[in-house]
Amino acid sequence: MPDDTNTHVSRSRQVTREVLYEKVWSTPISHLAAEYGVSGSYLARVCAALAVPRPPAGYWQKLAVGKASPRPPLPAAKPGDQLVWSGDTPLARPVVPAARSSVSSPSRGRQRKDARHPILRGVEPHYRKTRKIDEYEFLRPYKLLLPDILTSEAQLPRALDLANALYDAFERKGYRVTFAPPDQPLFRAQIEEREVPEKDRKYGRYSCGRIWAPHRPTVAYIGEVPIGLALVEMSERVTLRYFKGKYVRDDSAVVKAARPHQLVHSWTTESDVPSGRFRLVAYAPRRDLEWSAIWQETPKRNLSSMFPRIVKELEAVVPDLKFKTAEAEAAAIRKQREWAEQQERWKREEDRRNADKALAQSREQLSEVIQKWSAAMSIESFFREAEERLAGVDPDRRKALSSRLDLARSMIGTLDPLEFLEQWVAPDERYTRLYKDDQGDLISDTCRAFLMCHL
Repeated sequence: MPDDTNTHVSRSRQVTREVLYEKVWSTPISHLAAEYGVSGSYLARVCAALAVPRPPAGYWQKLAVGKASPRPPLPAAKPGDQLVWSGDTPLARPVVPAARSSVSSPSRGRQRKDARHPILRGVEPHYRKTRKIDEYEFLRPYKLLLPDILTSEAQLPRALDLANALYDAFERKGYRVTFAPPDQPLFRAQIEEREVPEKDRKYGRYSCGRIWAPHRPTVAYIGEVPIGLALVEMSERVTLRYFKGKYVRDDSAVVKAARPHQLVHSWTTESDVPSGRFRLVAYAPRRDLEWSAIWQETPKRNLSSMFPRIVKELEAVVPDLKFKTAEAEAAAIRKQREWAEQQERWKREEDRRNADKALAQSREQLSEVIQKWSAAMSIESFFREAEERLAGVDPDRRKALSSRLDLARSMIGTLDPLEFLEQWVAPDERYTRLYKDDQGDLISDTCRAFLMCHL
């Protein structure tokens, strides 16, 4: 079964089906692939994932001599098709149509191996290639793009048969079953695997076992409405006994056949283990819409016998789901608008705070400049008066005082007030307002008034 890919175009670039269709029929795929920064074979996979027809081999040579056949129209997107390819969106797994015969013939005997639903073909080895698990745990396959089936290894063949019968029940009514497209916000609901939920959970080693979940939900489209489907083998609370180096069910034949002295150094514990009975969970694959329905089999009733009725029941809830989805989408739009307005308010408030801070810092520096200016004027007046008085003293004393006056001037440094003013940073130089309003004029008026009060 093909894997998802992590090959991406530029993350800021999105390509729709319509744009890709026009490009592949106006530019050779090798040149177009170079434009997108991918290989030609990968771009062909993009076209397959987005259901975009490509020019056949030899098309461009025939086009050059005017013998090319007209291009086929872009087929309408089906529910569940990927519509956009971008750097943040992997490719959907293209469903390859194949001949499927669900009717056995006497000449052929059993059903053909390709009779399974497209998303179930070739998945069994991937389920069996699992992380390390204990005997009484569910499979945890490494591969994440698999149908939403939770099962133990012993029940895997039956689980696949049930899933195939379920998907066929939808397909016979014209409802597509596929993986949720990667470019649409569909999410898997939290699935309860326990047949009878208890206050505590005792699954796996040390009661801390992890339950596998697929990367994307499995979705049935009834019209345009997506409904998530999860087939789950339920767990049941049983007593396990540690016997001969491992845990076995306390009601197993091995324990019942054991002699009393063999059980002296054994102990028991409770654990949630796979029961062999299955549950179907249907849910709305949206975070903002809570809806689910559950059907589970009993020792007297098989789940597969319920599938026709389940499809009818789901058909009946579609109008209500449409209404709830429209409400949820409207609420999401309102929430998004409110969030954008709140962000705008926060930006304006931050802009105002930064402007006020720049104004306060500029005022403080300007006050320091004015104080330095006043000090410089006072010092300059001191030196000027000292020089005037030096003219009236005797030459020897004038020479000594003059040298001391020059030393004092060198220690004071610059006395030019304009240099202090050049070092001043105005509010607009400290921070540029993002939102232009009357506040900018207010800052200028405030600065002028401040200068007039101090000069």
